[in-house]
Amino acid sequence: MVTLPPREPESDDRSPHLAREVAESFGVDAARYDRTRPTYPTAMIDRILAASPGKDVLDVGCGTGIVARQFRAAGCTVLGVEPDSRMAEFARETGIEVEIGTFEQWDPAGRTFDAVIAGTAWHWVDPVAGAAQAARVLRPGGRFAAFWPVPQMPPEARTAFAAVYRKHLPDSPMSLVADRPALDLYQTMLAKADKGIRETASFTTPEQWRFDWQRTYTRDEWLDQIPTHGALTQTPPDVLAAVLEDIGTAIDAMGGTFTIDYATMVITASRDSD
Repeated sequence: MVTLPPREPESDDRSPHLAREVAESFGVDAARYDRTRPTYPTAMIDRILAASPGKDVLDVGCGTGIVARQFRAAGCTVLGVEPDSRMAEFARETGIEVEIGTFEQWDPAGRTFDAVIAGTAWHWVDPVAGAAQAARVLRPGGRFAAFWPVPQMPPEARTAFAAVYRKHLPDSPMSLVADRPALDLYQTMLAKADKGIRETASFTTPEQWRFDWQRTYTRDEWLDQIPTHGALTQTPPDVLAAVLEDIGTAIDAMGGTFTIDYATMVITASRDSD
C-alpha cells in the first residue's frame, strides 16, 4: 500500500519542482536541448534493466527523448510523460510515445511498468508525491531509478565561469553555485529523492549508484549548450549574449577546449512485492 504523509506548508519552499515556469521552459529550443545535452552511460542502462523484472519502461520528464531512445535501443518499450508540449513533440518525432502532463497528476489508466526512470528530471517532480505515483504504476519488484550526469569541471573552468555568471547574472542561482563542487550540490537532490522514496513505505532501501566518464568540449560545443540550462532559458537575449561572449573568451584562454569528468549519479530502489 502506498502511503502519503501530511505535507508541511510550502510557502517558503524553494524546491525546484515548485518553479514551474523554469521546469516547463526547456522547450523554447528543443532541438538545441536534444543535440547538446549528454546521453547516459550504457553500463547504467544495463544495470537498471538487469535489476528490473522486464522491459516496459515509463520515462518521467522524458524531454526530447534522449534517454528514452537509449532504453528503446536496449530493447525496451518506452512511454514518456512530459509537461512541456514542445519537448514532447520533438520526442514523438523520434518515435517515442509521449503523454502530456506532470507526473504527479498523470493518469496511468491502470497501466503498470517494469521500470520508472527519470533522466535529469526528478528534481522537477515533488519527491514524495512522485515516489508515491511511481509505486502505484510499478509492478511488484519493479525498479525506480532517477539519475543525473554531474559535471565536475576542471578548477580553471569552474573559477572562470563562476566569475562570468556573477558579473552578468548576480541574482541567478548560477552565480551562487557555479564554483561549488557539483557533487555536493547534487547530493542535496539525491537526498530529497531518497527521503521521498522512504516516505512511501513501498520500496526497498534506496541505493546510490555512480558511473564515471569524461567528455571533452570545444568552445563552440560548450557555448551551444549553455542556453539550455534552467537558470538561463529565460535570460534576456542581451545578457545571454554577454555571458556567451565572456565564457567563450575564458575557453579560448584554456586553449579552446576543456574536459569534464562526469559522474552519473543514480538513486534507485525496487517496488516491494504486494
